[in-house]
Amino acid sequence: MQQSVDHSVFVPRPYEGFTGQFIAGRWLAGTAGSAVLDRNPYDDSVLAELAQASVSDLDQAFDAAKRAQVEWSSVLPSERAVLFSRAVAILDARREEIIQWLVHESGSTRIKAGIEWGAVRAGMLEAATMPTAAQGYIIPVDKPGKEARVYKKPVGVVGVISPWNFPLHLSNRSVAPALALGNAVVLKPSNDTPVTGGLLLAKIYEEAGLPAGVLNVVVGSSDVIGDAFSRHPVPRVLTFTGSTPVGRHIARVAAESSLLKRVGLELGGNAPLVVLDDADLEKAVGAALIGRFMHQGQICMSTNRIIVDALLYDRFVDAYTEAAKAVKFGDPNAPDTLVGPLCNDSQMRSVLKSIALARESGFRECSSGAIEGRVVPPHVFADVDNSSEFARNEIFGPVAPIIRAANEAEALAFANATEFGLSSAVFTRNEARGLAFAQRIEAGMTHINDITIHDYPHVMFGGEKNSGLGRFNGKWIIEEFTTDHFISIQR
Repeated sequence: MQQSVDHSVFVPRPYEGFTGQFIAGRWLAGTAGSAVLDRNPYDDSVLAELAQASVSDLDQAFDAAKRAQVEWSSVLPSERAVLFSRAVAILDARREEIIQWLVHESGSTRIKAGIEWGAVRAGMLEAATMPTAAQGYIIPVDKPGKEARVYKKPVGVVGVISPWNFPLHLSNRSVAPALALGNAVVLKPSNDTPVTGGLLLAKIYEEAGLPAGVLNVVVGSSDVIGDAFSRHPVPRVLTFTGSTPVGRHIARVAAESSLLKRVGLELGGNAPLVVLDDADLEKAVGAALIGRFMHQGQICMSTNRIIVDALLYDRFVDAYTEAAKAVKFGDPNAPDTLVGPLCNDSQMRSVLKSIALARESGFRECSSGAIEGRVVPPHVFADVDNSSEFARNEIFGPVAPIIRAANEAEALAFANATEFGLSSAVFTRNEARGLAFAQRIEAGMTHINDITIHDYPHVMFGGEKNSGLGRFNGKWIIEEFTTDHFISIQR
């Protein structure tokens, strides 16, 4: 463990005193009759006690959004764009406060929290361009005096269910473009990160001048409001980021709604990072290290399998092991800490199960260390069988499997031997070879000579196979959050 930092320096002002819900522009306690204790995953200190939402609260949130959306959609594009400029100014002014919330609530290290703050800022700047980017068409028709027009309109209300691992960013990645395009939003953050995943974002937009009811946040148990959220008839689009089993369940429940709706799902991953025989070893090791251990491996795009050509394998394992042993872990608020605490006890059990499975399978344990609290030091296992349960699973923790491939063909086969297809990477000194390899990987995203973790607000984000449906960011999210209305004119 690294030296502890005094947590008493954290004073979350003026964004404090959260009671549970933000509905129709009012800060309210939920009426479910139960509360969630929002705890710091590193030291278990209580950051907030939030009264949880009932189904009645959820109905109020969707009703408020539906009412507010009509007027919000008529606001001039330039005025909607200005909202995000003001939000960016607030982010800049409150940068350290926001970073501290991320560190204390989600277990983010300062490195990761800074990256997340930057991603939210970039997303807001991109959203400011969207009000004028949603453009319709005039289409020629093969009939005298006939004209066809396609108008692009907001869908109405968007429901957003966000995760705990990048809570502020993965909430805002849907919230900002939905608002920019004239929609209203109801956001349900994870109960592990209710502030950074929802209430903090509501505070920022409230301070920026967003009208009441356009953004609503409900904090509640999935057992109580989860299915009601997905089944609710008001939202025309749902977006969810999280595990594949939960995503499948949400899609099934949404299909039961009285009105059909679109469902955007960003789900699990098992990202391969492939090191070909001509790769730059030092760069490949560095990328695989950051790609696996950033935010304790709790990222859907994390490098989940490191597949190395036999010609470089032994050298890679030695270099990677030494680099992993040098990784700083412990207090997330300490400078240069890369691996902080896992988010919750469920994550701890899952990661410990993965470590036990690797040991039972007889894979070579190259790096480990004493586990303290929810802090798991980097664990590296070599000589892993790509077909093993250990390699097939998404390991949401600081555990790295290294797999030997006999050649490029086997490396590609190994990379594609998964039900997931979110992110991936390949390392080679030959750009043409890398591009040819990348085009044969069955994934939504592939990076040549770079880490697997990338999410740019203007570039497509999404996966194949069981990694999800739909696309986020840029023009792709505009299509998700708008609808086309065909109107013809006969003169």
